[in-house]
Order: sequence, then structure tokens, then C-alpha cells
Amino acid sequence: MLRYFTSGESHGEALVAFLSGLPAGLAVNQEFLDRDLWRRQQGYGRGGRMKIETDKAHILSGVHHGITIGSPIAVLLENKDWKNWQESLPVAEGDPAKHKAVKSPRPGHADLAGALKYNFSEARYVLERASARESAARVAIGALAKLFLQELGMEVLSHVIAVGATSLNREVPWEQIKAVSNKNDVLLSCADPEIEQRMKEEVDKVLKTGDSVGGVFEVVAHNVPPGLGTYAQWDERLDAMLAAAVMSLQAVKAVEIGSGISAAASPGSQVHDEIGYEAKDGYTKFSRPHNNAGGIEGGVSNGQEIRVRGYLKPISTLRRPLQSVDFQTREPVKAAYERSDVCVVPAAGVAAEAMTALTLARAALEKFGGDSMLETKRNFAGYLEQLKGF
Repeated sequence: MLRYFTSGESHGEALVAFLSGLPAGLAVNQEFLDRDLWRRQQGYGRGGRMKIETDKAHILSGVHHGITIGSPIAVLLENKDWKNWQESLPVAEGDPAKHKAVKSPRPGHADLAGALKYNFSEARYVLERASARESAARVAIGALAKLFLQELGMEVLSHVIAVGATSLNREVPWEQIKAVSNKNDVLLSCADPEIEQRMKEEVDKVLKTGDSVGGVFEVVAHNVPPGLGTYAQWDERLDAMLAAAVMSLQAVKAVEIGSGISAAASPGSQVHDEIGYEAKDGYTKFSRPHNNAGGIEGGVSNGQEIRVRGYLKPISTLRRPLQSVDFQTREPVKAAYERSDVCVVPAAGVAAEAMTALTLARAALEKFGGDSMLETKRNFAGYLEQLKGF
């Protein structure tokens, strides 16, 4: 089983990600990992932290001579901002006078809930781990999961379909999504240039007022075969696993698969994808004219593109802070402010790609198994032959 977790704080010395369960013999492309880390840092509306960090994946274990060896993989991401925080957040006791306390909780952030849970007198330690900086570690191991999926012919990418009140109201084909991800001059990762400019105007509005803005990203998994996930148990349903994975990202407050939200207000005749039969090569001879299901029916992938949307609330840290309460005096004050972004929708999409890839890789390994890539690919090829003969 594919297992993973991360460690590290926003202003700590480093982030570390651990990934266990990848088969031996997978070629690891360092440039691919670093490219995804770079993509996560891009987008109009990012803050000053992105000018400090230049994330590179430093693989510590589990990969030698450019291939996985079947043992757990550890990846380290250096926090270059650490040099500015060593005295404020030392591992040892240090000087308490140099500690940078978060004295008033920010509405919408984990500050207050975390302080109550862990009995902290202020929210510095909550901020450090709850920060979206942690998602960089997920992107690093998510890129490894993407490399695994590519060996099975699957790809995972994202694009932005809404920022604030501006949205792209059409399905974007795979080739356009690939074109967006290949850009080196990232604005807001929208496939429609005209709408992207209007999205930029949404960001400009909040920049002027000291506010922040959210939006919607869509992750698309291309060329996924039918049969991943199962309806047999509630926690093995692919849509449930994907929803949990994407919802686990900081600031995501809703997840949609396919046309799930509009489907709730539509008659069944307009929602369910009719089934046809065509004599053609591929995973299956069955076809559908639409993909309202988002590639998943009954918790199982059905052979169409998997489309998952994440709804991202505006960032909680505002340059024009909201009302809060002082932790010590309990008197009304403005919420704490730390250097922050105003829009992170494209970056959140890249992090969601990682979580989607990790989820699909886990489901694929559960179905096809294999301790080496040779074994996994042999099992996968046999399954495709089975589908073609159905």
C-alpha cells in the first residue's frame, strides 16, 4: 500500500516528505519534480515568500542511480527563510524574548481552534504547521506518484476555472490544459486568455483594498482505465478518497466531482451519461457522449477523464485585518497579520494534482500490485487485454 506523510513548519529549517510503497525500478526525473515545485510557486497574487524560496526536491533515500529501489523515499525541501527565523523558532530553548508570538487569532485560520486544542497561549506554533507552505512537501512526493502513473499511461494536471466572481463556464479539453501547464509565464492558469485577464482584475481589486480572493480549480486525470476504486466498502470508493485528499488541502472548503453541484438541481435525464457501444480499440468499447459523472460511477473509475474541482476560500491573512480578540487580555483587537498571498488558486491546483496523483497511484497499486515496475506493468497490461476482450 502506498503510504505518505509530511513533516516540517512554515518557518522551520526544512520540510520533509515520506513516501513508501512505490515499486522498484521507477525512473525518477529530478527536473520533473522541480518543475512541479516551481509551478506551485507561480500565479498572480502570490506574496513575498515566493521571492525567497526556490524549492528543489532533495531526495535523501529510496532512489539510487536515478531509479526507485523499493524502500521508503524521503524528500527534503530547504526553507531558505529559516535564516530569518532561527532565533525566533529555535529547536532548543533559546531566548523567549525573541519569540514572535501570534497574539490574536485570524478569522478563518486554524489559529484559535489549534490553540484551544493544544493548549497554546498564542498561535505561533499553530500557524507554523497549519500553513499552506506544508503543501510544497506534498507536491514533491505527488510528482513521484505522477511519474509512476505515467508509466501506466495516465497523466494528472490542473487549471483554474474561477477567481472571485469571474469564471470559465465550459469544459476545457485535455490538450488545452496541457498547454496551460507548460507555460513558463504563469498568470492565473486559465485556458481562456480573455477570462484570465478578467480574473487578474479580480485580484487587482483585492490588492487595492487589502483583501483576498478565492476561486475554483479543476484537476483532470487523463487516460485512467475503468476499475480503480470499488463500491464494496465506503472507504474504498474512489470518489470518496479523492474528495478527502483534495479537501485536506489548506483553504479548500468544498470538492466537486464531475457536474456534482449542478446535478443536484437537475433532472436525472440531464445528468446521467448515456451509454453507447462502439467497435474500437482502447480500454473499453463502451462510450458516453458526456462526462457529467466526472469519470467515476459508484465509486469506481469508468474509463472517462476524472475531473475533480476544489473550491478555495480566500486566504485568511488580510492586510486589512478583521476583528479578533487578544489571547492574553481577551480584549477586542484586529487579527494578527503576517506576510501572505492574496490569491493562491493556481498554486492550490498544483497541490491538488499531487493529492489526486497520490490517490490514483494508491488505487492502481492496490489493483495491480507489484514490487517492481516490471511486475506492475505486466499486471496492468494483462488487465487492459481483459478489458479489450470484454
